[in-house]
This record gives sequence, structure tokens and C-alpha cells, in this order.
Amino acid sequence: MYALRSKIVGQATVQRVLQAAAAKSTAAAEPFLNGSSSTYVEEMYESWKLDPTSVHKSWQIFFSRSESGAAPGEAHVSAPNLPVYPIFAPSHPQVSTSADGAPDASTISTRAAQNMINKHHNFQRLLRSYQALGHRIAKLDPLGIGAADLDDTHPETLNLEHYNFSKQDMNQYFQLPKYTYLGGEESELTLRETINRLERVYCSSIGSEFMHIQDSSAREYIRKWIEKPGISDMTNEEKRILLARLVRSTRFEEFLAKKWPSEKRFGLEGCEVLIPAMKQIIDIASSRGAENFVIGMPHRGRLNVLANVCRKELEKLFSQFNPDMAPEDEGSGDVKYHLGMYHRRINHLTNKEVELSVVANPSHLEAVNPVVCGKVRATQFFTDDEERKKTMAILLHGDAAYSGQGIVYETMHLSDLPSYTTGGTIHIVVNNQIGFTTDPRFSRSSPYCTDVAKVVNAPILHVNADDPEAVMHVCNIAANWRADWGKDVVLDLVCYRRNGHNEADEPSFTQPLMVKRIKETPNVLTKYSNQLLSEKTVTQEDIDVEIASFDKILNDAYQNSQGITKMKLTDWLDSPWDGFFKCDENKVPIMVPTPPTGANESVLKIIAEKFSEDPPITVHPGIKRILKGRKKMSVDMQADWALGEALAFGSLLMEGYHVRLSGQDVERGTFSHRHHVLHDQTVDGKVYNPLQNLSSSQQKYSVSNSSLSEFGVLGFELGFSQHNPNSLVIWEAQFGDFFNTAQPIVDQFISSGQDKWYRQSGLVMMLPHGMEGMGPEHSSGRMERFLQMCNDDDDSAYEGFSEDQQLWDCNWQICNVTTPANIFHALRRQMYMNFRKPLVIFTPKSLLRHPLAKSPFSDMTTGTSFKPVIPESNEIAKCKKVLLCSGKVYYDLYEERQKRGMEEEVAITRLEQLHPFPHSRIEEEIKRYPEGTQICWVQEEHKNAGAWAYISPRVHKHLPTGKSLTYIGRDPAASAATGNKKIHKTELYKMMTESFNVS
Repeated sequence: MYALRSKIVGQATVQRVLQAAAAKSTAAAEPFLNGSSSTYVEEMYESWKLDPTSVHKSWQIFFSRSESGAAPGEAHVSAPNLPVYPIFAPSHPQVSTSADGAPDASTISTRAAQNMINKHHNFQRLLRSYQALGHRIAKLDPLGIGAADLDDTHPETLNLEHYNFSKQDMNQYFQLPKYTYLGGEESELTLRETINRLERVYCSSIGSEFMHIQDSSAREYIRKWIEKPGISDMTNEEKRILLARLVRSTRFEEFLAKKWPSEKRFGLEGCEVLIPAMKQIIDIASSRGAENFVIGMPHRGRLNVLANVCRKELEKLFSQFNPDMAPEDEGSGDVKYHLGMYHRRINHLTNKEVELSVVANPSHLEAVNPVVCGKVRATQFFTDDEERKKTMAILLHGDAAYSGQGIVYETMHLSDLPSYTTGGTIHIVVNNQIGFTTDPRFSRSSPYCTDVAKVVNAPILHVNADDPEAVMHVCNIAANWRADWGKDVVLDLVCYRRNGHNEADEPSFTQPLMVKRIKETPNVLTKYSNQLLSEKTVTQEDIDVEIASFDKILNDAYQNSQGITKMKLTDWLDSPWDGFFKCDENKVPIMVPTPPTGANESVLKIIAEKFSEDPPITVHPGIKRILKGRKKMSVDMQADWALGEALAFGSLLMEGYHVRLSGQDVERGTFSHRHHVLHDQTVDGKVYNPLQNLSSSQQKYSVSNSSLSEFGVLGFELGFSQHNPNSLVIWEAQFGDFFNTAQPIVDQFISSGQDKWYRQSGLVMMLPHGMEGMGPEHSSGRMERFLQMCNDDDDSAYEGFSEDQQLWDCNWQICNVTTPANIFHALRRQMYMNFRKPLVIFTPKSLLRHPLAKSPFSDMTTGTSFKPVIPESNEIAKCKKVLLCSGKVYYDLYEERQKRGMEEEVAITRLEQLHPFPHSRIEEEIKRYPEGTQICWVQEEHKNAGAWAYISPRVHKHLPTGKSLTYIGRDPAASAATGNKKIHKTELYKMMTESFNVS
């Protein structure tokens, strides 16, 4: 109430101020009776209320008289002769005043007062313009060719003429408002000095964008770091450290270029300052409490980062250039500029231990972003870093990729979501001002490549990469911003690419003028060395000694690398799971048989009771009905799909495993079956999670609806799963086919991550799948794509391989299960294996409530396990036809068989696990049937989709000589499913008719 009253009183006072002005001239002639001026007067009034001395003397009198109730025309008094701030005068002369402190009205010029108000108003507008637009004329391009924002025009509001300032005004003093730190200890500056400082702060080597940030205190924080006099100054010792780091960055690239001139290495030439920049961020962050740094980056500069930031052994790094080096471990490996690593070392400037990891990344630029963030979130979870201060992400980007790749936006939009935030990521854009061969004027529509960051209110600091001290300053700002605000920040290192896209590329084909300018430009080490020499901070001998010292390190490492003949992929892991794998005497991981995955019956009962009990909140009547149904199942010791899943989650939680489930609508479930988060119907935001309330000793259950993103969220969950093997991490698609917008994560990371990078993951993908007449986009999880990427060979021998060995050898598991018990075991097996493999489950939709899709608790109790094949349970002596199938179509076939009364003539066998293919079980099942029995494969998907192409050659191996496998299902089609109900029913009728034709 007080605040409201104060506001009303303030507006009334401002109104009296304007009325006073109107009394001396007409509204049309009065320059400060417009909208912007009234805002200015109101701001001055609010400042005066807090501190009367914060405004000019004339304003003090002005507001004092207005508050006292002075009539219009009496409160508004002009300044004496105007030269309150005389031109070229360092101090302010005294003037005669009346008893109440007002200047003698007979000596005051009304016009002069109006001019004074206008000038002060314009002075503040000028300050604001520099703060908002100074970056547009900053000297950011080291080559001096063009503007970083693709606009060479000079903003009108950065011209003095725009504010009617004259040369005579340059030495006039102005009061500095509280929203600037330009003055330091000074409260007023001349216009000339103000402009000099504004130009130095906003328009030299740093261009700052922060006025888009909505939080005024956050804007003030950045202003302070930018404007405060002397805040960017460096000591001589700091300059020498910076020089030494530039030496290492530059000489490393020169050494590689000399030793392997024809090799692709995607060198850092043109942005060598990246290495000192990253090390400065780590130094500051370490001093602020950060201990663990997870880095994601593209290929440019990767080898330099591995060597000089993460301290990868140079011998092992140089050995990667040996074309004859064979891998010591299993796997195909990857090129050297895609590899990751993990290293723990002492930060010498803070004397604190830090952990550094670079996440392996494919050539799909920016795809690694969400993976890094997920890994950071997992590290924070397992180290109880609830404040998110100890582990942080550093993401490196290219300019064309940062503005062009949608995954950048998806990842940044996760940054403030409760279940995905990591407490802020520091983004560093290596802005080559080129995308391979594409000019930025043709690769983006935004002024800057970094404009996407404005959607999350991130400060953006553009900097000339050939000004190393300016780069160090923005790194200081970024590291402290992240520590203090826990939000994203972007550094835009405006640089160039001395070579082409890679060392074998010829850039002058497409950028001849840029290449010419680059050849004329000395590298940053030469520039900075000359600067320090001119300052007498170092001597030439100092520089020569530093270079010679590092050159010796490089040459010694090169000699040692010649003795390395084999590459160990384990040396390049970004997060080794120490103590997890069972190893032989040579410390090589070995396979151990997986134990049964059933749980104690008493545990299942506890979970079922907790999952069905009335919650301590007011729930929806529909939820009450669901809970009542669950209670009945609990009493009957039967589980539907939702309960089977809950029993798997709950039992793992009670055994100490963390369970994390995310995706669109997963809390309730797309099909309203799960309801793991119950909402109070009377109190907004009040929820209850039954699986989080099973026992006081259970592990945490994390379940969260995600943003409407597949690429970003799936990548995030993959990263989470890679940090610690003792966490069941599940991503569920809203509908199965929606995963295809995350295809790069599936192709480049999940299916092939272990083969390329020796990187295991137990991530589970749940893809709702089934042909139920819902149209092309809500039917198929595209099973065929996953099966095509499986690493088994249908022509290779299978005899002698145990199911555990098959799991050990496979690249992932592909399951299409039909019972709640099997989903229970499939999920628990993920944690019970002594290794980790991704699991892709094609989950049902209609089966979620199908009366036949239930399992007794006895199928999930101690001693039970997952069933890769569920054979026909009926008598088979009179069987004429065996229908092999997978997934929901089993229930269609089962009900049709019952309707036709053909239980003895037609057997139905279910393949619950498609990959690794259950050879021994299928062989055993086929041998059960009488000679002459027809063997068919039935699928609801089209012939060119589903599992047919994968299972056909594998089943054929087990058929009697001369027998073939018959296909029953939909014809090939370009679309995944029809959207016409009649066509859908016709196709289903035809499939059922063929299936039960035994003539």
C-alpha cells in the first residue's frame, strides 16, 4: 500500500512539475512536455526521493517546491546564467540565492533553464545509446574488413549532432546518473571525457550486448564489470602468463603444421587466443569454487585444447598422426579431432584440483551441446551439487553453426528449466566470419551470429580476438557472471581462419580479398609480443626463452611418440567408470553373466500399495478411479503396463539406483496411463509423487515433462546416462516417430558411440508404436531404421554364443515387448548387466489398458528374468501353421484365433527381443512343431518397414532344408500408415484372413 501511495504521490509531483513548465510557455513550445521527457523527469524525481544530492541543485529546489505545494509556474526556476557548469571551468561558481536557496529569479533566463534540462536529458540519452548500441561501432574485426553485425552504418543515436550538442558543450560538466559506473569515484564528468570513456568501454575491442536482459540488477552487474575505470587492467605478471599461453597455443599449431603438413588437423590459426581464454575462465571459475569442467566443441582447435587446456599427453596425441597405428581395444575408432578425454590436475594459479573432460563429438556441429549439459547435470546430481557451483559446462561453437543449427536454440531453452538447468553454461564462439566457404551475409539473417542467446537473456560479449587483454577481460566477466548468476553467457571471439576449412582446403577460391588481408596480418603472438616489448613488460630474451622451452617439450614428446604402436581407446574416454567393470589380469573388461532380474515379492507388494494409496492431496475424480483400479490389481497381485513399469522403477529405487524419466508429457503419460505426478485440484503447483515416497532409504526418482524438443532432450539424457552407470535414464517420445527429429543423436551417438569412442551408455528410449488407425505420424516408431543399424551379421555363425555374450557384443538392444512382466525385466536388466548398452523399446498404446495385457506378480518375483521369446503355450500336436510376430499385433492375432476357434491349428510365438537376435530360442521353438508346419512372419507394419527385412534371413537359418519363411502383413508403402479408417480396417482384415488361412 505504501509503495502504491508513493507512486501516486510521485506522479502527482511530476504532474505539478510539468504544469509549472507549462505556465511559462505553451505545451507546443515546451520541449520536455513529451513522453520521453516526462519519463526523464519521473526518473529524476525517484532519484531525488532516495538521495536529494543525486540530482542537480536546480532539480533539488524544483522538487522541493513542488512537494511543498507550489502553484504551477512558481516551482519551476531556471539555473543562474546557465554556466552552473561553465565551459572549460573545473569548478562551479557561487550564485546569489533567495532565503530558501532558490536563485534570484530576476537574474535567471527561462530559456537557459529549458536548454539546461534538455542537455541533461540528452546527456542521459547519449549514455543509454552507447550502452545499448555502442557494440555496433566497436572495432571487432582483426582484419578491419567489415562489421561483425554485417552493418557498416553508424547508428544515428551515437552522433553528437543527434542531441544538439555543440563544440562549446564538450567541456561542460554533467551529473552522472546512478546507472553508470563510468565516473568511478567522480560524480560528474565533462561531455568530452564522458564520450572518451564511452568510446573506450563500448566501442573499442569489446562490444557488449546486455541491455536486452530484463532483470535490471543483472544489467547493472554487467555495466559495473564493463564501465568501472581500471577494471580491465592487468598486472605485469598476468600479462606474462598470457604471453606464455599464447606461445604454447601458437607454437603447438606451428609444430603440427611443420611435422604433418598434409594432414587434416583443423588448426586454430587465426584464433590462438582461444587457449588463454579457456584457461582464464577455468582459473577464475576454480577460484570461485568450480571443480569440474565439461567441454564440448567442434573439430577446429580440438587438438590444441586437448594439449594445452586439458594437458593430454603430447606423446599420445602425436601418435594419432601415425597412419599405421592399430587400435588395442575393440571398436572402429574415430579421427583424432573427434576424440574426447578426461584428466585430473592441479590448477597452478589457484592450487586447487580440477577435473577436465572433453566430450567426444562427431562432425555434426553443435550436436554435442545437449550431451555436455546432460553430463554436467548428472555430475551435479551424483556429487550433491545442488547449488550447481562445482561443475560447469564450457561449449565452443563456430559462428555459422551457432546461428544455423537449431540444436543451439533447443539446448539453450533447457537452461532455466528445473530438471535441466546446470547453473549456467559459458559459450565461446570462435567467429571465423566464414562458414566453410559461405559468407555470413548469406548464412544468417540476424545481425550477429550470437543473437539466438538473447532468448534466454544471456549477456553477449563480442571481442576482437587479436586483442588478448580484452579477451581476458570478457573471460573474467563470463566466469564471474556464471558464478554469481548461474545463467548462460556468450563470448564471441571475432577472429579469422588463417587456413581454409582444413589444411588441405584452398580458401582463396571463394574469399580472395579476405585471404589477401589474412596473409598481410601478423599473428596475435607477434602483435602481443610487440606490445609488451614496447611497454617494457618483457624483453626479447624473455620471449625467446619461453618459445625455446615449449619447443623442447614438443620435440621431446614427438620423439617419445615414435615408440607408440597401438592406440588404447580407453585413453580417450571423457568419463571413465572407475571400478564398475569386471576386468581380467590385464585390466581389460570382461563379460559376467547377468543374474536373474526378478524382485522379492514383498518389495513388489510395498511398491504396488504405495503406488495405489490415496495421496495426501486433493486429486481429480478420474485419478481416484485409477488408484482404485491399481488397488484391486495390488490385491490380485496382477500388473498392467503402468504398474509393471512402476514396479521396475520402484524396486530399482529401493535397491539404490537412481531413476530418471523425461520427455514430453511423461509425468502423466501421453496416453494418460502413468500418473507418476499427481496434482492437487485446489492448490496450484502442489503435487505428489508416489514413487518418491516408497522408503526413507530409497534413491531419488526424477520424472519431468520436458520442453517440446526431441534432439535437445534426447541428447541431454544421453549425456546424463554417460556420467554414472548406476542410473536408469529413460527418454520417452510422445509418439514413436517423433524421435526422427533427434536422428543425429541416434545415429552419431547412441547406435555407434561405443564402437567409435569406447563410450558405453545404458540409456533407454521408449517409442510408442502400433498401427491403430491414427495416421502416418502417430503409428510407427520406425523400427526398421534401428534394426538396420544393428551390428550383427545375418551370414555369420551364431552357434556357441550365449545370450549374455550376444548382449556384450551388440551395439544396442531392440525390444518390442507384449507383457508388463517383460517391460519390468527389460528395465531392471539395464542395471543388472555388468556393462551398459542402450535399450530401444517399442512401447504399446492400446495395450496400456488391454484386459489381456497383464502379468501376475509371480512373473516378476525372485528368480525370474526377461523372456526374449515367448513361445506358444497351447497344445501343438495338430498345429499346421506357426505365426511368428512381435509387439501389439500378437493380441490382434490372439483374439482373431479365439474368434475362429483355431487354437490347435495355429500357434503364435512372440519375439520380444529383436536384437540381439535370439537364435537359440527361435531354433528351439521351430523344432517343436511337426514336420510340414508352415512358418510365417506376421507384422502390422508395411513390408518395407517393421522387422521383416531384419528377421527374415535370421529365421531362415533355422528352418528345415527347403523351407522358406512366409510374409504376412501390409504391402510396401511410402507412408508409415494410412490416415483413412476404412483402409486401415481393410488392411487389418486382409492380414487376419491370410494369417488364419491353413488350406
